[in-house]
Amino acid sequence: MEEHVKHHLKRQLRRLATERPYQIVAGSAAALVLAGGASAALAGTNDAPVRQETTAAVAELAPRLGDVATRSEARVAAPSPTASPSASPSARASSAKPDPDVTKTAKAKPKPPSTKVLDYNYEAQTAYWNCGPAAVRNALSASGVETTQDAMVAPLNAGENGTNSAEDTTRGLNQMVKGNPYRTHMIPGQAATPAQMDQLQADVVKAITDGRGVVVNIAGSATDTNGGWHSFPGGHYIAVVGYKDDGRTVRIADSANPALPEYWITTIDLANWAGTRGYSA
Repeated sequence: MEEHVKHHLKRQLRRLATERPYQIVAGSAAALVLAGGASAALAGTNDAPVRQETTAAVAELAPRLGDVATRSEARVAAPSPTASPSASPSARASSAKPDPDVTKTAKAKPKPPSTKVLDYNYEAQTAYWNCGPAAVRNALSASGVETTQDAMVAPLNAGENGTNSAEDTTRGLNQMVKGNPYRTHMIPGQAATPAQMDQLQADVVKAITDGRGVVVNIAGSATDTNGGWHSFPGGHYIAVVGYKDDGRTVRIADSANPALPEYWITTIDLANWAGTRGYSA
């Protein structure tokens, strides 16, 4: 009988060793119950040595089964080295790519105001030939830069024949402000093209929005929005110190006549007025 019980327990132990990890714990309990049942069956006989030996065998087997169960539970709990752990919600959220539309909206520049006029300190030209230095001086005052017409004569290479071109006013303006923001834009034809009109409008809006006046080299005649007529057959320089209607109309500071220091003119008329010349913006 003793040999039968031992043989049965050994077979049970071998079977449990080959079971899957998640069955070890259940198998351990079953084996202990089986051993306990065998001990109970032997209790009905008078063979005391057999009962003691069987009990000892069960006591010896139990720690081993418990050890097997513990190792199996550890293997089940440990993550598989080949399995990729599922990302947590926070990890998935942090790895998500930003919405390009949201990014574009965040980076978009604010729209310029529909109307903006700079504060400036007007001054009429002091000689018939120095409209260039006077226009530059008026434009600079709109940027908060104070200078004099006389101080601007040399930077513009101005003289009794006037100031040569918008290239000179661009150079003079950049000498007085930081960052060299001014660029020369030429309108070589007698009349401006639609693209040149649009460019002038955009340049004026940008410059005024940035707090800078614009200087335009004009020639010929033009009519302002109030019907006033302005004629300079030999050429002239004026400053733009503001705009309205999204730049469709601009504010002129004109050093030629202190009785009419400023007026409004459409951007289309100003672009045509600058035909064969150009502007600094």
